[in-house]
Amino acid sequence: MPESSAVPAARPTPADPAELSAEDAKLVVLARGARGRVGAVEGAAVRDQDGRTYAAASVALPSLTLTALQLAVASAVAAGASRLEAAVVVTEASTLDGAGHAAVRDLAADAPIHVAAPDGTVLGTVVE
Repeated sequence: MPESSAVPAARPTPADPAELSAEDAKLVVLARGARGRVGAVEGAAVRDQDGRTYAAASVALPSLTLTALQLAVASAVAAGASRLEAAVVVTEASTLDGAGHAAVRDLAADAPIHVAAPDGTVLGTVVE
């Protein structure tokens, strides 16, 4: 997917994993499920200001490409969310994609973004 000027080119590298709360651990399960259901490259889940959760998988169509995190954020916004409390991406990559990071930061400057391996092991947490 081509990078636009609105999407940071940098790929944030997760810092040491944060201790997950029970609610954040639930996001890992939801993201793994979204990824596994369709055999996607990535799965993601977010929790909004009211505790509602949204899970999504990456989309790669000839006319539309979205990261799992972009789609999870878009689903939350479409349902009326105005702030995110936390996010999780399940991926084989060791860094967080810039587009997904930017989507989360549009709604929350300080929400932790946990990056997990396909087996659910949390690899790190992006907090900036």
